[in-house]
Amino acid sequence: MATATGKAIFLKDYPAGMPEPSLFEERDIETPSPGAGEMLCRTVWMSVDPYMRGRMRPDIKSYIPAFSLDAPLEGGAVSQVVESNIDGFSPGDYVVDFTGGWKEYYLSKGERTQKVDPNLAPLSSYLGVLGMPGMTAWAGVTQIMKPKEGETMFVSGAAGAVGSVVCQLGKAKGARVIGSAGSKAKCEWLENEAGIDVALNYKDYKNAAELTKALAEAAPNGVDCYFENVGGMHLEAALNCIGFGGRIALCGMISQYNNQKPEPGPPNLVNLIGRGVMARGFIVSEYIDKAMEFAAEVAPLLMQGKIKFQESVYEGLNKAPEAFIGLFKGENFGKAVIRVGPDNL
Repeated sequence: MATATGKAIFLKDYPAGMPEPSLFEERDIETPSPGAGEMLCRTVWMSVDPYMRGRMRPDIKSYIPAFSLDAPLEGGAVSQVVESNIDGFSPGDYVVDFTGGWKEYYLSKGERTQKVDPNLAPLSSYLGVLGMPGMTAWAGVTQIMKPKEGETMFVSGAAGAVGSVVCQLGKAKGARVIGSAGSKAKCEWLENEAGIDVALNYKDYKNAAELTKALAEAAPNGVDCYFENVGGMHLEAALNCIGFGGRIALCGMISQYNNQKPEPGPPNLVNLIGRGVMARGFIVSEYIDKAMEFAAEVAPLLMQGKIKFQESVYEGLNKAPEAFIGLFKGENFGKAVIRVGPDNL
């Protein structure tokens, strides 16, 4: 096949504070035919995720390298193989690749690539409930919080790609689940579709004291498990209500990702000591060796309708910056995905 020409999104400069659309630029790039041990892929669906903001901070050492200004951005994608020189991958196969996002075509060596079946689940779900967000949720629930039947779990960012799966896994394990989300519609979905016990609209509360009062009323016996996605007043309220022997899975603190100055920590961290609380930060790659356990537990629940999911779908690669920025404004309902191309060659 001849060189493939397609669109790609570049970062023109690193953002200070909230990213602006002007920092992103769409360019035409040429992707050569695959060489030995390579395959040419065409992106069908791509993902935007909060962790990408950290890759726009070259001044801070992180677990993943910063994005380059000289290459297209990258991220999770479901793609279709166009041409392959790798055994086990054939034209027409659908694959998940963690570098394929933000571009229409790319070359892959198949090293971080997994084939997926479009007949088992919607292709976009391999970027959400059956992908990295789903496994993040599963790891936090099963490996860190380990809720017991009858315990109370609190989840911030509960209507997001990770939080919504955390909530439903908690219910599947017999926990009483309280979630926080940022709109009436999200809270209604959490209670009526995801089946959680109480959904709190955090925009109804001006500060941590007000959120603490609402959480305490929803969890009169205290919070046994807290899944942290947001930070700020959510963490402070959770620490006010955490019970003795509580477990906290620290997944993210999206409310702070665009801060230009460090935000003071919650004033009640001392509660961790007196109440014997375990707080564990984690990233999903720590548990990659348990991917088959995750799939064996979550995929059947999805097929049985016991786990439901929402998606915010954006049409076209040029919408990727808008979708990404929207993550930090609470505009996404569930997983934010971008349909880059049709689901067939």
